[in-house]
Amino acid sequence: MDNLNNLLQGFEDVIAPMNLLLALIGVLVGTAVGVLPGIGPAMTVALLLPITYGMEPVQAFIMFAGIFYGGMYGGSTTSILLNTPGESSSVVTAIEGNKMAKAGRAAQALATAAIGSFVAGTIGTLLLVLVTPIVVDFAIGLGAPDYFALMLLSFIAVTSVLGASRIRGLISLLMGLTIGLVGIDAVSGQQRLTLGVPQLADGIDVVVVAVAVFAVGEALWVAAHLRRRPVEVIPVGRPWMGKKDWKRSWKPWLRGTAFGFPFGALPAGGAEIPTFLSYATEKRLTKHPEEFGKGAIEGVAGPEAANNASAAGTLVPMLALGLPTNATAAVMLAAFQSYGIQPGPLLFEREASLVWVLIASLFVGNLLLLLLNLPLAPTWARLLRIPRPYLYAGILFFASMGAYAVNAQPLDLFLLLILGLLGFAMRRFGLPVLPLILGVILGPRAELQGRRSLQLSGGELSGLVGGPVSYAVYTVIVLVLVWPLVRRFVARPLRELRA
Repeated sequence: MDNLNNLLQGFEDVIAPMNLLLALIGVLVGTAVGVLPGIGPAMTVALLLPITYGMEPVQAFIMFAGIFYGGMYGGSTTSILLNTPGESSSVVTAIEGNKMAKAGRAAQALATAAIGSFVAGTIGTLLLVLVTPIVVDFAIGLGAPDYFALMLLSFIAVTSVLGASRIRGLISLLMGLTIGLVGIDAVSGQQRLTLGVPQLADGIDVVVVAVAVFAVGEALWVAAHLRRRPVEVIPVGRPWMGKKDWKRSWKPWLRGTAFGFPFGALPAGGAEIPTFLSYATEKRLTKHPEEFGKGAIEGVAGPEAANNASAAGTLVPMLALGLPTNATAAVMLAAFQSYGIQPGPLLFEREASLVWVLIASLFVGNLLLLLLNLPLAPTWARLLRIPRPYLYAGILFFASMGAYAVNAQPLDLFLLLILGLLGFAMRRFGLPVLPLILGVILGPRAELQGRRSLQLSGGELSGLVGGPVSYAVYTVIVLVLVWPLVRRFVARPLRELRA
């Protein structure tokens, strides 16, 4: 009952005229940037994060909620009309969505994606209200060894489970941990990796790292592969769905939500697995199997719902434990930290009003997204015709302005260029970006919890194991690391014997 009262208070703050305007601006700007080719939700949030500086935290997070869901919606538009997913979780939407668009059903594909996003986002946010306080109650009892184990699980998960290559994921993570070490040692007070530059004593701001790696790295990568041929955008009318489309979409929306939220809420989760599971499920259950691969509406409705439900689910570990499970949540965590707010079990005690305003903003932003984007879809499609050189020149300009706004130091522009070149190199050699961002954010916190555990145990390694939670987490880590070896040396001989 208390949670419901807190949520109603959050709605009361959000629907104030000025705050409602900020939510509307967030949705519009988030969608406008997210719909541009090659830009996913994480890059959208990273690029637009600096525009919230100077605002009160409540107003900033109201706008941020709109940017968050707007960026998610924009990615589906690009996938459907251009066959250009902004991130890996939008790949499945592009499989059937672009086929529908080429068959003259772009309006129906955009409509089922928008309504599916609204349904999944609303249910996912409602589950966030119900689940997060329970996770908080559980997290309050965790000690330093338990937190260290959970952060170690996050590192292992993003390098071993979500990436295509463990080695590349590990290299990316190590680079992130190295960047996170820059600054002053919290225990000894000694400077680390500052190279004698006084401005680096406070460390490298996470916002600068995120904007550089996502925005600048992506802009340089696209610029290196520019073609003079203009982009072919499939024309779209006003999105609408017929009775048959509604009948074929509502069950995939619900099934996709059921897949997406639990995976998003897991500390080792993500949106890739539930979107693929949703697609496979719809392909198996459909009464129109001949349409799959040629533009089946179920193949858009289910994965897009799973993607958005997963996005709501990622906020559970981020708010309750301070653990981001995807790149977008990692950038949102950076936004909290920029205001001196530390997500975790004490967040609901220290910043209760802010958290409930954020959750209420997600509901409002989700509704605004549906009401605005169904009629505005043709406008977003016209944005896709912006010439790539102008588009990415604009991105570099706003990225530079945003990075400079963080600390108003010219050094940040130099760091932006260096880290942008690093982001370009990562794309060139196929290194995933999420482990690096996670290493920058969680590295110092994992070091703090690990050293605290060792101090409590007098330097004994046994101090890193504090209780049943840490035992369970270390067991999961071992299983994640050993499973590929088991699959290689046990499963393959068994298949050969059966053959």
